[in-house]
Amino acid sequence: MSARDGSSVSGPPGRFRRLRLIRSLDPERDHQLVYRISAGLEFPWDYKRALELALFRTFCVPSISGLLARTGEFATRTQRRYDDTAVLMEEVALHGYDSSRGKQSLRRINRMHGQYDITNDDMRYVLSTFVYDPIHWIDSYGWRPLSRHEKLAGYYYYREVGRRMGIREIPGSYEDFERFKRDYEDRHVRYAESNHEVGADCLEMFRGWFPRPMRGLAGRGFVAGLDPSMRRAFGFPEPAAATVTAVRGALRLRGAVERYLPARQRSRLGKGINRTYPGYPKGYDLESIGALGSGCPVR
Repeated sequence: MSARDGSSVSGPPGRFRRLRLIRSLDPERDHQLVYRISAGLEFPWDYKRALELALFRTFCVPSISGLLARTGEFATRTQRRYDDTAVLMEEVALHGYDSSRGKQSLRRINRMHGQYDITNDDMRYVLSTFVYDPIHWIDSYGWRPLSRHEKLAGYYYYREVGRRMGIREIPGSYEDFERFKRDYEDRHVRYAESNHEVGADCLEMFRGWFPRPMRGLAGRGFVAGLDPSMRRAFGFPEPAAATVTAVRGALRLRGAVERYLPARQRSRLGKGINRTYPGYPKGYDLESIGALGSGCPVR
């Protein structure tokens, strides 16, 4: 296997067994299986962090952040809205987009989006961040880079999810969709007051995940982990170069350590910490996810 697949350096016995399995599959025909292995077994922590970053990146677009700011839902229920997105997307990944739970989750997503006037280009852009942000993150910080099969499978998986969400004109190849994302960001990512408002709400949510004495450090670390274009779009102050270096170094060190740990035996899809819906799969009713106002989880 090539060094680009990260398999040329030693690790525990069996560490690359799943990579060999992935490479034996067809990334288009078997994209759901490949994605489930990659996101749930090989890189669950990295996928979760990268998809959080992808969602955060979309708030750098004034048309997207402006809509969220106008509804007021994100400001008053930041954690709930974050968890809604995470739960529904993990349901689709875990069970499959054509399973009963996958279809129910997608109906819920479509119902939520249908309440607002969201442009097709904005929807295509959000979808593109779910494909390419995890690729960039894992190639930078994962215990090995993603294989070409995993990258293509991610594209094919989200293309099918996007079609079921009614998103039109999704580019027909991995390279074309990546080009669309790049061009869209060149045209639309810029500072706006609504970006700063939504970004500050998200930053406060992130800080709240830590004990009070650690929140200042956590917030500075989060901002340092953003790329410069995102910091400018949110109007966040530029961190010290040493802080940026320390954050990136810590993330790379984590990946290096994980490389020498035994292969994970149980998928983490659907097992992440959702602070609003902590019990899975009995901690919520899918029909309550994403409900505006006072919809409550089932206990």
